[in-house]
Amino acid sequence: MEFREITAKTVDEAITKACLELETSSDNLEIQVVREGTSGFFGIGSKPAIIRVRRKVEEEEFNILEELKKEDLRKESRRTEKKEARKEAPRKEAKKEEKKEVHREPKKEPERENAKPQKKEKKPVQREEAPKPQEVKEVKREEKKEEKKQVVRTEEQIAAMKKSAEEFLAKVFHAMDLPVNITLEYEKENDCLSVDFAGEDMGILIGKRGQTLDSLQYLTSLVVNKDQQDYVRVKLDTENYRSRRKDTLENLARNIAYKVRKTRKPVVLEPMNPYERRIIHSALQGNKYVETYSEGTEPYRHVVVVYKKS
Repeated sequence: MEFREITAKTVDEAITKACLELETSSDNLEIQVVREGTSGFFGIGSKPAIIRVRRKVEEEEFNILEELKKEDLRKESRRTEKKEARKEAPRKEAKKEEKKEVHREPKKEPERENAKPQKKEKKPVQREEAPKPQEVKEVKREEKKEEKKQVVRTEEQIAAMKKSAEEFLAKVFHAMDLPVNITLEYEKENDCLSVDFAGEDMGILIGKRGQTLDSLQYLTSLVVNKDQQDYVRVKLDTENYRSRRKDTLENLARNIAYKVRKTRKPVVLEPMNPYERRIIHSALQGNKYVETYSEGTEPYRHVVVVYKKS
């Protein structure tokens, strides 16, 4: 893969931009710093940072897909052989059973005339129906619990939440001398206050791997929930970063899964916040060959991808 040239105000911003464009993490990039950014004097003579990046390529990973396909074909051929062997076995057993049934038929006829087996058939039917009302009660209890968890907020409460979030963020952006348009919406279904930013240089608000955006989100959540009896979730986003980051992490998860399946060795990912770890876990939840778990303590807690033992 050829190098791609990325420009931004600083090297960190250029790396973040490269990660978003190539849909991968910085650990999987080969980075060359061409020029570090300079701020100049009062903005005069400032120069942007320039880096050259490309994905890291390992020779072993070139033929991963082909080798995996070959493995799948081998497994399928083994399965078909086993299925054919299983089909032949019942045919032989069926012939033996036919001979046995000819001798057993006259012995079974007198047993059918007795009334005792009919009484035995009625008992299990009554036992199976007994637990059904209990199951219905348990379902109703669970539904009641879920109904209690739903929070109903008045328009005044929603307006107050929006006001406190907007005032706090406006002060932060004013201190940064950064013009930003703020849009706030309350999602009733998720009980979530969604805040979206628009403007120039939004990469500054995102930061490296979204760390700046996550920090702003945490502080805004503290401000909004300060006077709230019931906790409300706060979500900050700009330039659809959250969705793009999710796609990047899901892509990364699939690539790591292929690598683990090929090498049979565990791979430890970089530390992530709980939301991003959940994305990795859910992306590989249905994978037949690998499994995931988290280890470590915050803020260094990370995901480990390991090969499933058959």
